[in-house]
Amino acid sequence: MASEIRTDRISIPALAREAIFTAAVVLALAVPLIGIQIIDVGGGISYVTHFDRVAYGTVAVFLGRLALGSFIRLHQQRRIRTDDPAGWMTRLGTIISTHAKPIGIAGICLAILLPFSNNYYVDLGTTVLIYIMLGWGLNVVVGLAGLLDLGYVAFYGVGAYTVGLLATNFGFSFWTCVPLAGLFAATFGIVLGFPVLRLRGDYLAIVTLGFGEIIRIVLLNWASVTGGPNGIGGIPRPSFFGLPFARTAPPGQMTFAQFFHLDYSPEHRIVFQYYLILALALITNLFISRLRKLPIGRAWEALREDEVACRAVGINPTSIKLSAFAIGAMFAGIAGSFFAARQGFISPESFNFTESATILAIVVLGGMGSQMGVVLAALVMVVLPELGRSFAEYRMLLFGAAMIGIMLWRPGGLLRHRIPSIRLHRGTAELPGKIAEEAAP
Repeated sequence: MASEIRTDRISIPALAREAIFTAAVVLALAVPLIGIQIIDVGGGISYVTHFDRVAYGTVAVFLGRLALGSFIRLHQQRRIRTDDPAGWMTRLGTIISTHAKPIGIAGICLAILLPFSNNYYVDLGTTVLIYIMLGWGLNVVVGLAGLLDLGYVAFYGVGAYTVGLLATNFGFSFWTCVPLAGLFAATFGIVLGFPVLRLRGDYLAIVTLGFGEIIRIVLLNWASVTGGPNGIGGIPRPSFFGLPFARTAPPGQMTFAQFFHLDYSPEHRIVFQYYLILALALITNLFISRLRKLPIGRAWEALREDEVACRAVGINPTSIKLSAFAIGAMFAGIAGSFFAARQGFISPESFNFTESATILAIVVLGGMGSQMGVVLAALVMVVLPELGRSFAEYRMLLFGAAMIGIMLWRPGGLLRHRIPSIRLHRGTAELPGKIAEEAAP
């Protein structure tokens, strides 16, 4: 019998079989999709073949799958041999988590200085901050409470349409609409929470996915109120304490540039919106960080770990789930209100399932429950596609490959190490014994 070179997990022949099987699947799919192209020739239909591309692609997939399997096998061997099986990424995550405060202060300083660059980076930074705020809101539901929500974009849309409808139909200002958007979104979060109180895992995900699609379909078909596929336009921009960022103002009023004796520039509005979403994101972070240290935050984490144990110690899962849905939805509604005011136009296409998947990917890739991880994942998810504009045809392919790689090598997320909500300091374990000795007669 031929001898095989084996590791603790997989053998070399097994790697080759997997690579051959993967290449065969790619070949079967690529021949009809890429290998044969239908063309129009003088009013008739003909075809051309691209079997050379199919061959090159199949060979590349075979070699890539073989190299990937070999890398995973060597990585597993290294984890078995070394004293630190977690690797350098875990150590880096530990360092970032334990030094989160100085790193966060440095990040805030860089964010404050960003508007001194060109408008492209300011606009990109605004988009990143919107996704960071959405990620922190969903992190309450998924990362802390452990409730898989695939329809989170519905609350984002509720907040946006709240601003659009109130501002265009009733003349409400942006500053009045922001708390109302958060309130309405939180109400929808509670409405969603009641039907799913007894659901877990996949069933919960399916119901929340359906809820998100219901909201989108309602926005799309209730044309008399939402404008249907045409959306809502003419949404007023945020003002600086009543000072509009415009070239001219109505009689008796002043613009931002006139009040501060500046020359009018569209950059004033762009920079102001950037600082506004930065302030909203920081408030969101402080609010959630404070909640994590309160009993409700600890109850969220307890619910995530074991719902049965929560009931055993007297925690009411119903109120905990509803609070998580409501608070997470509130921040999505506030982010949606800023999105509507920033764009000046909203439509149902801005709130499809792709947005929910992107926000959920930010939470999962960053490390569920990690505030700093959400920031890092949002930067990766938003900035990297912008840097890859020259590879526009392959952006989604590269993006999907990157996500698969992260899930293979970092299934817990980029920063899966989290600072615990409660630390047991030295001597804490001796407290029960000391208390018993002091209580003894």
